[in-house]
Amino acid sequence: MDENLSQGRERWGGAMAALAYRDFRIIWTTNISAGAAAWALIVARGWLVYTLTDSNLLVGLVTFTAMVPRALVTPFTGYLSDRFDRRSVLATMFGVNVLHNLVLALLVLTGTVQVWQLVLLSLINGSARAAGMPASQALIPNLVPKDLLLNAIALGQAANHGSRLLGPLAIVPLLAITGVEGAFFLCTGFYVIGLVQILRVRTASTGKIDTRQGLVSNLTAGFAYMYRTPTLRALVLLTMFHCGLTMSFESLLPVLSKHQLNAEGAGFSYLMMAIGAGALVAAIFLAGVRSRETRGRLFLILGVLSGLSPLLLALSTNMPLALLATAAMGASQAGFMTLTHTMIQSVTPDAIRGRVAGVYSVHIGSMMASANLVNGAVADWINAPLVLMVAGLAFVGVMLASWQGVTLRQIYTSGLRVEAGAAAD
Repeated sequence: MDENLSQGRERWGGAMAALAYRDFRIIWTTNISAGAAAWALIVARGWLVYTLTDSNLLVGLVTFTAMVPRALVTPFTGYLSDRFDRRSVLATMFGVNVLHNLVLALLVLTGTVQVWQLVLLSLINGSARAAGMPASQALIPNLVPKDLLLNAIALGQAANHGSRLLGPLAIVPLLAITGVEGAFFLCTGFYVIGLVQILRVRTASTGKIDTRQGLVSNLTAGFAYMYRTPTLRALVLLTMFHCGLTMSFESLLPVLSKHQLNAEGAGFSYLMMAIGAGALVAAIFLAGVRSRETRGRLFLILGVLSGLSPLLLALSTNMPLALLATAAMGASQAGFMTLTHTMIQSVTPDAIRGRVAGVYSVHIGSMMASANLVNGAVADWINAPLVLMVAGLAFVGVMLASWQGVTLRQIYTSGLRVEAGAAAD
């Protein structure tokens, strides 16, 4: 190992070791900026729709259109992430989101914004974000040594989920002083920072496309690899349930903030901040976990806690208790997803990593988008806390049932064996 890198790893310490690598540091700060913009947008856009319409269904619809592109565009963008330089793909998507946020802010500033425009712009924003995800996920393993992959992914998740704290926190004063348009202009700034940062990355990263096969064959290669690899199949199926039942709550937060906690738009921001704080703590903790067996046990424990923590939010009658509940939700969900991402990256070869990341996004993105839409609709005629409780308990049942599967039971008890996933190559 290069002497400077060795000294850098010592300087950053065990939990932060991946930050010794320059390009990873850049991607890490890029993800913080992009995540802050994304989560601030969810809060500002959701509250704007709720203010304009007083409808949970329409909040759910806007959230759905922001998330559904993960099910529609990621197979193609996963292919692009293996076909072209992943840095260029990311830079293009950041540029699209800069323009999107400027248009959104100007519409609100001029008082001409309408719900249909928010739906359309949410679709554009979600498409750009979805297009960048496979490229970002596929790029990270090229920036650090294999022994630091969990550390890098955990720090990446800390940036992603911790930005739930930064983004909503940054717009709280703007919501009170300038109105929601100030929040949208700030989100534009966050995306500009991300664009500048991604242009500084030096590491070239591409996959491997079989030129003897056609476009369709190359596009579907990620599906074929995932479905014939038992470890990937089991992990993706479990994560679909996790995202649909425990992580699709954004469309419920406005009504909880207003009617259950009497906290209005600021309360919505505070709840998202608490989720981010809990997620940040969990991801940083996991960055220092090296034992395979410990990771497996934590995967089981965090999955169960992901189902139980929404019950606490559903029963909360004041803001302090609700903040505790959402922090627990953030910690358990982020920890579960961090371990999932690490295992998927560990069993996927770099040549097809972008396409597998795209397939993964299709499954969880379609589930989260659909669940947010359903939750928003159901909350208009059924008590929103009841929706949280039923979904949380359902996922606890899924986790208990998953113990019956050989692949997942082995992960829970012994940790992931990489060679088991690679055996299907």
